[in-house]
Amino acid sequence: MKHQNRNIGIAPYGGSAGGWGALKAVADAIRGQMSVKQDVIALFKVNQPEGFDCPGCAWPDPQHRSSFEFCENGAKAVSWEATSKRTTPEFFAAHTVSELWHRNAFELEGEGRLTHPMKYDAASDTYQPIEWETAFNEIGALLRSYDDPDSVEFYTSGRASNEAAFLWQLFAREYGTNNFPDCSNMCHEPTSVGLPQSIGVGKGTVELEDFDHCDLVLCIGHNPGTNHPRMLATLRDVSKRGKTIVAINPLRERGLERFTSPQSPIEMLSMGSTQLASTYYKVRVGGDAAMLKGVMKCLLAMHEKALAAGEPGVLDESFISEHTEGFEALKADLEATDWSHILKVSGMELEEIQNIAHLYADAENTIICYGMGITQHQYGTQNVQQIANLLLMRGNIGKRGAGICPLRGHSNVQGDRTVGITEIPPQWMLDNIEKVFGFKPPQKHGHGAVAAIQAMRDGKAKALLCLGGNLAEAISDPQVTFEAMRKLDLVVHMATKLNRSHLLLGKHNYLFPVLGRTEIDRQASGEQSVTVEDSMSMVHASRGTLKPASPYLKSEPALVASLAKATLRNSRVDWDKMIGDYSFIRDAIEAVIPGFDDFNNRIMTPGGFRLPVAASQRKWLTPSGKAQFKVMQGINEDPRSLKCHDLVLTTLRSHDQYNTTLYGLNDRYRGVTGRRDVLFMAADEAEKRQFRVGDKVNMVALDPEGNRTGRRLDNLTVVVYDMAPGSVAAYYPEANVMVPLDSHDTESGIPAYKSIPVELELCEAPVETSGALR
Repeated sequence: MKHQNRNIGIAPYGGSAGGWGALKAVADAIRGQMSVKQDVIALFKVNQPEGFDCPGCAWPDPQHRSSFEFCENGAKAVSWEATSKRTTPEFFAAHTVSELWHRNAFELEGEGRLTHPMKYDAASDTYQPIEWETAFNEIGALLRSYDDPDSVEFYTSGRASNEAAFLWQLFAREYGTNNFPDCSNMCHEPTSVGLPQSIGVGKGTVELEDFDHCDLVLCIGHNPGTNHPRMLATLRDVSKRGKTIVAINPLRERGLERFTSPQSPIEMLSMGSTQLASTYYKVRVGGDAAMLKGVMKCLLAMHEKALAAGEPGVLDESFISEHTEGFEALKADLEATDWSHILKVSGMELEEIQNIAHLYADAENTIICYGMGITQHQYGTQNVQQIANLLLMRGNIGKRGAGICPLRGHSNVQGDRTVGITEIPPQWMLDNIEKVFGFKPPQKHGHGAVAAIQAMRDGKAKALLCLGGNLAEAISDPQVTFEAMRKLDLVVHMATKLNRSHLLLGKHNYLFPVLGRTEIDRQASGEQSVTVEDSMSMVHASRGTLKPASPYLKSEPALVASLAKATLRNSRVDWDKMIGDYSFIRDAIEAVIPGFDDFNNRIMTPGGFRLPVAASQRKWLTPSGKAQFKVMQGINEDPRSLKCHDLVLTTLRSHDQYNTTLYGLNDRYRGVTGRRDVLFMAADEAEKRQFRVGDKVNMVALDPEGNRTGRRLDNLTVVVYDMAPGSVAAYYPEANVMVPLDSHDTESGIPAYKSIPVELELCEAPVETSGALR
């Protein structure tokens, strides 16, 4: 029997990030989704002072904007939202939910924008149109019927505006709960939890201008070419200044190697590019803490050697003495950590770690950027704190050209948290809400994402209300999550497009269409602006310019207010006033949340304003008033693990993907086209197991002791890739089946998507090919 060629769609990519490939992808996205003329012209309003904020990543806008400030994936996000395709009541009448469940995420969202409010009808197994007021009254009656407000989960997507998020938390807290599972629980919660313990604030300390003054940028555990492509222009500027960029990542990512700027005629016409990372180190999946401790251990040795020779020390002793506590405990831990263990867990050579330490010691000003490769581990919080430790050792927080730079995902995930979307609200926030609105918010801590799913699983949750997002596919353990959601009494989704979460049905199910970021939001006082906060704490206005996809759409703030009015009897909040004019929402934010002084006037300034970040000024909002060196016990990123496993899986996004949204089935920079059923692994690992490119393998999850768990992902095609030994990678969310719900960081609750011990088995005979690995 002749074997099918399973290498289809797998070929090395030789180009740089950006360039003509990016422009072609933008053209394809526009041609495939958007109508021409005004819709395409709207792209030139993306990230402009009088336009709308990109619904994609949270990388900040430069002060000196070009004629277009969108990247390839930003253009995909805009075209995906501004599509001319529509998912109408006629579509739902023609397709049962049971039928739609068998479609993949790409196909579902590819049907286009939702146009009408819908309610699920069990008799026909279809969503059917419903009048807005009827739906609100039914939902309000159900919410009032529940005895315990904590039986309701209020989920938030990071694409919600500050205005929508503030009203959402106000609604939930007047209802009586602090249950706020949100996408931050699945991406940067270790930042929100870990950095306040270290430096007193759960945000990054750098501004975009700091990249103009840094000497060294360490990029750890992130992939800017796909997840925040506009960062490539910033890194290009750093490289053009002759400064050093070092990449530390399990996979070699093109977006950290070289970049061809579409805004550079010389690079485009000459087919040239700019080298980004001068050095690339491949750390084993789960080995970041070991690597970081190794670098700090080297710094200590270099410092002591310099002092012994009568030379200036490597550490900033005056900064450590004046601004920090806990250094001696950290020093003792580093001295007690064995080099053999560091090298085994990190998968790196001693010389590589020493090189990083020397580069860091030689740089006057260093920025460390990190992404979910650092956070999504069972020791994610401690990982973040080790990065803070490294920066504090040389005083690299609170000075120009230096600092910590967490790379947030969704465009307003940081802003949502700032204005109150948190299950662990600070007391000052609750007190201010009571002072401004006259009701006493609940004091009890609520549920994050994992705790919310656990409550559904255990029958303690009755309702799930989702302000955007795709919680079911984003969270870990679909085996548990899907069945847990089907136990609910009430499920309400507010969305622009159909996704698989909308097909997980409780007893009562509603699907509401909302305005997108790109569309005109007209309320009683006229056209409205909303605001967002980027990953560097800049707050700016966003105003849609396109005609709404349907006359039945409601804005997210208006929807939240309508639900609140239908639910809360004798509400103390004037919902109609705030929806009629969003400036009143901003007045309320200003009154409740510090840092928003003169909010409405300051967003009139192009580019907006920066919220105060105390650590940037070397003001440490910790109990002692000083930054804290935090000791991590051990170096395994899975604290339950008794050994260093032979093979560890990390989940990752493709280049045609943003979180759970699939714009296509290609992963251009990694050389995969038209498919997602692949497993990336190093050539040495493939050779060791006698695997070849195109072989089909099954992946089986292991528990911390190395026993099989029964979790598996079958029929994956081997792709040999330049990556760290002992590591494999598969696409998210498909590989979420490998992550148990209880596999999460105990401090922050984030699922451990990126540290899953596995073993592989060949599922059938190898393909009849030359066998060459590539």
